Amino acid sequence: MNKLLLATTSLMLTFFSFAQGSLTGNIESTFQYLNADSIIDAKQPVQKGLLNSYMNVFYAQGKFKAGMRLESYLPRIQGYPNRFDGTGIGMRYIGFTNDFVEVTMGSFYEQFGSGLSLRAYEDRALGYDNMMDGARIIVRPTKGVVLKGVYGYQRLSFQGGNIIHGDGIVRGLDGEFHLNEGLKKMKEFPLDVVLGASFVSKYQEDKNPDLILPQNVATYGGRLKLRYKNFYGDIEYVQKEQDPSSDNNYIYNYGHASVFNVSYTRKGLGILVSGKSNDNMSYRSDRTKDLQDVFVNYLPSLNKTHTYNLVATLYPYATQPLGEVAYQTDVLYTFKKGTKLGGKYGTTIGGNFSTTYRPRQSLDGINPLDSTRVTYVCRPFQASDSMYWQDINFNFTKKFNKKFSTILSFYSIKINNDVVKISNDASGIIHANIGVAEFAYKFNSKHSLRTEIQGLFVQKEAGAIKDKGNWATLLVEYSISPGWFFSFMNQYNYGNPDVDKRVNYPILTCGYIRDATRFTVSYGRQRAGLFCVGGVCRFVPASNGLTLSFTQSF
Repeated sequence: MNKLLLATTSLMLTFFSFAQGSLTGNIESTFQYLNADSIIDAKQPVQKGLLNSYMNVFYAQGKFKAGMRLESYLPRIQGYPNRFDGTGIGMRYIGFTNDFVEVTMGSFYEQFGSGLSLRAYEDRALGYDNMMDGARIIVRPTKGVVLKGVYGYQRLSFQGGNIIHGDGIVRGLDGEFHLNEGLKKMKEFPLDVVLGASFVSKYQEDKNPDLILPQNVATYGGRLKLRYKNFYGDIEYVQKEQDPSSDNNYIYNYGHASVFNVSYTRKGLGILVSGKSNDNMSYRSDRTKDLQDVFVNYLPSLNKTHTYNLVATLYPYATQPLGEVAYQTDVLYTFKKGTKLGGKYGTTIGGNFSTTYRPRQSLDGINPLDSTRVTYVCRPFQASDSMYWQDINFNFTKKFNKKFSTILSFYSIKINNDVVKISNDASGIIHANIGVAEFAYKFNSKHSLRTEIQGLFVQKEAGAIKDKGNWATLLVEYSISPGWFFSFMNQYNYGNPDVDKRVNYPILTCGYIRDATRFTVSYGRQRAGLFCVGGVCRFVPASNGLTLSFTQSF
């Protein structure tokens, strides 16, 4: 692997040095200096200082393309997996593209459909990267038709400055046909139709001494997208073959996943209804791994992505790949300007509801004494009465004049801590109500002030305080356009049943932005908890210290 990386790097540097073309990229660096804090159980690392750095460089000349990413963890910042260590090349590729074909050799990211069968992607905030290393080809043989083929290993970790791959190899084919582009008779047809299908297979050698494990496991399915005037809808279904793994305790059940979205939009109104059903859909290129390692596919989380501190960080929901049935409805309406409710600048109200349940698993036709290790039957969109998650939220956005605006929000969240494991201090359903008031005032063209007041109230159970009790957050942010911003935030667990744990988490931040350059300095406390994006989460330990960050695009 080291020889391959060296050869690839040398080739790319040669092109960068002598060829004419465009060069783009970005740099990101985060440094932490941490202190010990016994009050919040924050540890000081032996090195005291921690550093994550990345630099992407992308080169294009005519039909040729190449790129690489240098990564450095000296050592990794808190919350990142212990699989990240050292300095080296974490991604590199070369490729060729024209109107007919696109070929990539080396590292690449790819997604088939909504990702139910394959999604190789990176989320730096989560420390997540399951990119593929191998070859990808995309062919456009005629208008409206796109064919994709991928073949390679997945990135498992980055240690000693080298990419470490998972044991299994992944192969996949995907096709998509846009009928309105490809068929002359449908060019003027009012209904826009896109058909798609995918097939993905993984291979991993069977080394289990006790079971006969399938070495090749495939997923396959299809999808449909429709658009008619203001209406849009899509649906996708995939099935996974028998895939015994450490996730499912080595059962031989088939898996399945379905997702649909239906939306209606017009000026001032947007409505979205979504549904998802999956069972036994943990699909990894290495059957022995856990947490977020080498997932081949992606199961989207059907709940609203929250941004306010208390809503996003206290009780986030993590997708359950072994099974869930989920639904979401989102409505956004804007009252017209000049009306009684709309006022001079218009008024927007939004409502969102999402819920997730455990799938119904029956023993219909199953003999628990046989040796097939097929343990239950589960059909799409059949839910049990075991709730995992529920979120009901509303928001009201109003601009009163050119200087002053406000957003008022309410959230009612229920989460099953026995499944999602958010807290070690509670069991069963945790029910929290959260209120947020955000105010923004613009003094003049350069100076503005934004304030958030947040309160989280946990419902008691049998008269006792649940989990860590109530919280409050205050945020004050002052901006001086175009470059400076200053903010202070304090999170306070004033309702903790343990008086000694009624702790403040203050943090002060200062930042400067100039063109594509951004510097940020912050100092304060960080509460331990889960950080989630799209249903994918990582644990972040408590910390107390200084954080410096720098980003640059070119």
